[in-house]
This record gives sequence, C-alpha cells and structure tokens, in this order.
Amino acid sequence: MATAVTEIQTTLQRSSLRKRRFQRNMALLVLTLPALLVLIVFKYLPMGGLVMAFKNYRPLLGIFGSPWNGFDNFVFFFRSALIWQVTRNTLLYNLSFIVLTPIVAVTFAIMMYEIATPFFIKLYQTVLFLPFFMSWVVVSIMLFALLNSQNGIFNQLLMNLFGLQPVRWYTEPGVWPPIIIFAYLWKTAGYSTVIYFAGLMGIDPTLFEVASIDGASRMQRIFRITLPLLSPLIVIMAILAIGRIFFADFGLFYQLPLQSGPLLPTTDVINYFTYRALIEIRDYGMAAAVGLYQSLMGLILVIVTNFLAKRVSNGEQGLF
Repeated sequence: MATAVTEIQTTLQRSSLRKRRFQRNMALLVLTLPALLVLIVFKYLPMGGLVMAFKNYRPLLGIFGSPWNGFDNFVFFFRSALIWQVTRNTLLYNLSFIVLTPIVAVTFAIMMYEIATPFFIKLYQTVLFLPFFMSWVVVSIMLFALLNSQNGIFNQLLMNLFGLQPVRWYTEPGVWPPIIIFAYLWKTAGYSTVIYFAGLMGIDPTLFEVASIDGASRMQRIFRITLPLLSPLIVIMAILAIGRIFFADFGLFYQLPLQSGPLLPTTDVINYFTYRALIEIRDYGMAAAVGLYQSLMGLILVIVTNFLAKRVSNGEQGLF
C-alpha cells in the first residue's frame, strides 16, 4: 500500500513539474509556432507527394488518381546512359565542398578571432558574408564578364600581357571543376565562417591566457586549444553536409556555366540532369523518384557518418 501511495505522489509531482515547466516556457513555445507551422506545411505535408515516385503520373488524373507503375520510374533513372556521369560529378563536387569549406571557413574564423578588434571583425564579417546573399544569376553575370571569349577580362590579360591566344572558357570542360569549386567557396564560405566564429566566441578566453602564461605560441594555442574545442562543431557541420551529398546546388550548375552543352561532362549533376529530363520528356514521376533516392541516400549517410563519428570519438562527438 505504501509503495502504491509513493508511486502516485511521484506521478503527481512529475505532472506538476511538467505543468510549471510548460507555463514557464509558454512565451518561447509561442515564438516557435510560426517556424513549426512552416516546417509542417513545407516539409511534412509535401511528403504525401512521394507516391508520385511509384506512379505513372497524369496531370488530369492527379497524384492519387494516376495509375501505379511500381519501380518503373527508378528503373528509367538508373538505366540512363548519363547516370554514372552525373552521380560521379555530384559526389566529387560535394566531397570537395565538404573538405574545403571547413578548412577555409575555420581559417578565416581563427584569423578574425586573433584580430580581436571589434571594428575590423565587423568589417571582415560583412565582406565575407556579403557574397552569400548574391544569387547565382548575379554571380554568373560577374563570371561571364571575366571569362567572355571576346571581351572577357581574363582573355584581355592573356592577349595583352602574355601574348597568348584567348581561351574559349565556355567550351572547355576541363577548366570548370576548379572554377565551380572556387565560386562555391567564395559565395558560401563566409556563412560557415560566421558559424565557426560564433563557436570560437564560446571558448573560455582564460584557456588562451593560461596557455600564453605557460609560454605557448600562437600556433600552439590554435592547434592545442582552438581546433580541439572547435572540432565538435566541425563534425556536426560535416555530418549535415554529408546528408546532402547526393544533392547539388541547382543554381550553381545551371546558371554559372550558362547551360553550355560542351561543359556537361564536368558540370552535369543529378539535379540538373533531372531538370533537363523534365523539360524534354515531362516525366514528373521520374523526378519524384530521383528526389526520393537522394533523400534516402542522404539519410543513410547521415546515420552512418554520425555512428562513425561517435565511434571514433568515444561518443563525445556526433549529431544525435
């Protein structure tokens, strides 16, 4: 009897504690409602459209009225002659982004942290973050001004300073991987820099002071204190990036090369391939199948990468 009474009292105490906690956080919960509503409307409700991946979609019949066709949409995608080319390009580009972005962003974040002057920190943050707000359309126009085969700045320099023949940049697929990687880093590294800089601001400054008193040089402080304490954030960002390794920035690969046909061997990625297939054959079911394939592969990679990160770090680093 005493045990039952104790359990009832414990249950009542927990219920009262949850109620007080809910009342205390009511304002924060109300603030999250718009974001939660956006998440439900634009992320969860569209999942019903995934049935298109298994249907022979007909616009007049609608999503649920169209006939089922099993895995025919997936077979069409995987039997395409260009599937291995677009998959290779997508994976290699994203691997380059995943490896190079933390290196560049962490380097800039550490440089800003070492400056320790508020005015210059804000100036550098603005300069680095500004390209992130530019659309790929604007960036492609800027790049065209540099690479135009007739009046481009680079070709003018090659002819006037070095006496070389102009390069037809938009018909040379071999030169585009470094161009695309550089453009991506230039546009997006500033965003990651701000995130890593915020992580640096959360490190206890007394650690650096004690290390300086013990005679540690600046490089020793970076490699012995900064990078180890910043590594959990780097791992989380890497896991999130790996989850989208089968997705490509459509604007980057569509706008930057100006849809040049000769560049497709090095600029064609899964998203761009799907877009071209939709334009040519209007197969919406195949597009849904590709999207489902990309999402499932991303989910698997996130789970595997998180498991490996926790295994290597003895459970100290990981997303979940």
